[in-house]
Amino acid sequence: MKPYESNGATKVIGRTVLRPREQVEETIRAAILSGELKSGEMLPPEAELARQFNVSRTTLREALRVLTSQRLITKVPGARGGNFVQSVDYHSLGAVMSESVENLLALGTIHFDEVADVRQLLEVPSVRLAAVNRDAEELARLAEIVGQQKTASVDDPHIPELDREFHTLIARASGNRVLASFVAALHHATEPVHYLDLSPEVGRDTVKQHQRILRAIEQQDAAAGEEAIIEHLTYLQRHISAHRSN
Repeated sequence: MKPYESNGATKVIGRTVLRPREQVEETIRAAILSGELKSGEMLPPEAELARQFNVSRTTLREALRVLTSQRLITKVPGARGGNFVQSVDYHSLGAVMSESVENLLALGTIHFDEVADVRQLLEVPSVRLAAVNRDAEELARLAEIVGQQKTASVDDPHIPELDREFHTLIARASGNRVLASFVAALHHATEPVHYLDLSPEVGRDTVKQHQRILRAIEQQDAAAGEEAIIEHLTYLQRHISAHRSN
């Protein structure tokens, strides 16, 4: 019999055989990513899964630990607990990124200014895209947020959340879900309002800048939106730098 050959070279038909734990991981991962296992769905009990895969409970738990670390599943303790499929969408991407950035900031392996700079770089195209792609519902909510900001006092505990929602909603209105995830994650990690000396004057200036950004998005004027967000972000950065140096 002739050997398997192609152009004089031995044809490669083999592939690496996975260990039992890796086979379990790959099978469950594929079921999640294909949609066979839905977001929020509970996996069968561990004893049943071990029986289905014909592996030991130890091997199964090792596989589940890896999938948990990859944020594909989450383990809920208690009598009604179990292993559940995590949400796998652009919101979960933002959550993973936000936590990672916050950990790196806490460890000191990256600096606040680095994160703030990247966030600002991403917010400029998000405003330009939002001016083109925003829908009526997003526009109405942005107007509602700015209206609430106009009437809020500087010590209102809702100010940080309103600011976060304003910027992240613009990013969502861009129509680019990856961009929206990144802006939301980086804005959450830096939380610019917490680094501002929120005097009444700064509060008024910030709201006026938000109004300009909103007006540009409403009028679908991408160039005006870019100019307004750059003015706003430059203002924030100047005041944040001054506040953090004190």
